Amino acid sequence: MGKVAQLKRKLPKPADAPLRAQTDDKRPFLVIDDADRPAAARQLAKHLAAGSFFFQRATTLVKVAEDGQDAVAKPINQHDVVNYTHLVCRPVKEKIVGGEITFERVTLPSQVAQLYLNLHDKWGTGNLQGICRAPILSDDGSIRAAQGYDAETGFWCLGIELPSIPMRPSRQQAEKALARLRRTFATFPFRDANFVNGSGRKQVVDLTKPPGADESTHLAAILTAVSRPSLALAPGFVFCSPQYSGAGVGKGKLVRAIARIAYNVAPSPFTTAGDRKELDKRLTAALVSAHPVIFLDNVNSEIIKSNLLAQIATENPCGIRPFGNNTNLVSVPTNTFLGITGNAIRIAEDLTRRFLFVNLDARCEDPESRSFDGDFLASIQRSRIELLAAALTVWRWGRLNRLKPGLPLGSFEQWAAWCRDPLIALGCADPVTRIVDAKRDDPDRLQVAEFFKEWHVRYGEGQLTVNELDIKLRQLAAGHGGTRQKFQTFVASLAGTRAAGFVMIKHPAIGKWSPAKYSLKSTEQ
Repeated sequence: MGKVAQLKRKLPKPADAPLRAQTDDKRPFLVIDDADRPAAARQLAKHLAAGSFFFQRATTLVKVAEDGQDAVAKPINQHDVVNYTHLVCRPVKEKIVGGEITFERVTLPSQVAQLYLNLHDKWGTGNLQGICRAPILSDDGSIRAAQGYDAETGFWCLGIELPSIPMRPSRQQAEKALARLRRTFATFPFRDANFVNGSGRKQVVDLTKPPGADESTHLAAILTAVSRPSLALAPGFVFCSPQYSGAGVGKGKLVRAIARIAYNVAPSPFTTAGDRKELDKRLTAALVSAHPVIFLDNVNSEIIKSNLLAQIATENPCGIRPFGNNTNLVSVPTNTFLGITGNAIRIAEDLTRRFLFVNLDARCEDPESRSFDGDFLASIQRSRIELLAAALTVWRWGRLNRLKPGLPLGSFEQWAAWCRDPLIALGCADPVTRIVDAKRDDPDRLQVAEFFKEWHVRYGEGQLTVNELDIKLRQLAAGHGGTRQKFQTFVASLAGTRAAGFVMIKHPAIGKWSPAKYSLKSTEQ
């Protein structure tokens, strides 16, 4: 056996007994063997996991970058690995000098950094659920705060403040807290609210009367934002105003105020860009960043359709396709508040049961010309702790009392108990009634309803093949009837669908090559 081999046999293995520098530097050595760099990557994973610098979000390795009072999760690259490696250990290479083995300090090779990034299931890091800026809530009404990484919830907690609220709020205290929230937003033109003249003859919500559906839905949005990190699922909220005369009613201010109360941050809005694929890309980026708010702003005169947006509301975690990955879906947590603002917004498909509408109407042609006293968002900032305390008081009162539930809403039972039912018990309208309006205005549902009505006028409950249908029906299937094959697919997809008081029945074909027949049956008999 050669001398070098004999010397190496006497060295302790890095994994068993980390070598340390013969100086005051207590960082362990990370021995880089060019013949076995994967071994160095595996050892590096242990050092970095102990340092708690990185976290796993979906299949992505991220770090939490704090910027003043805000924080965001950012994907790790090779340069990050190199930088943080030198904080937790000292990369070295063996070197023979005068017949003795010594260690030469080196910069971590980029190949080792990339090998580390590709370890995936061997990172050994904690999972990052999201960035939490709100108090952590429990079903028993308890409230706590944390700082930094909270292993119990998987959140990176930052700037959480616990306001003073009663341990067991009375109904009177809950009513007072709700009145405080209502006063704060009394100048906003909720469409179905009753108004009176306030100071300077400005129109304000009549607080002597119970909140209407629009104001109630906004109040539910506040409680939802405060509770969202601790809720597995919650619906999103659409703040909508009329076309043309809807600009300047304060939709964006409402979302910004909610984010300030719940998280003490200014949300970063983005638009849909009018393209479904581009919207999904932006939603994916927002999910990876783990920000507490996803804010789609200025979605004007659009019909919103997005399977990913629907998943974010009703699946936690949900599957996304990371950037640069065209095949594999990965799971990512979705504890984020969803807010959308715009004029004449409509939502379609499965989004109709996942979003609640807050409608605003200033009842004038130029809402932006109205004047109000002071800076509204600055006043929200000044009174934030008081407003957060009011929201938490209503929430805790609801958790500690047995309340009559409102209308059922599938997938959102916990949200209903936490955020909706306390408001109903205190005299608010049920926000879930807004789903009926959304479905009524869903353009896809309207199209099917018109299609069924025309079918029934022409054919009653008779059985027909697709080829026997009149050209008028193909015209009503706009977007689906461009070719005979597309039209057949459209009709076949409606089997079992109920709309306009009818249900589509598909009758099996007789014989191998015979076409299927379809008929409408009234559901009102």
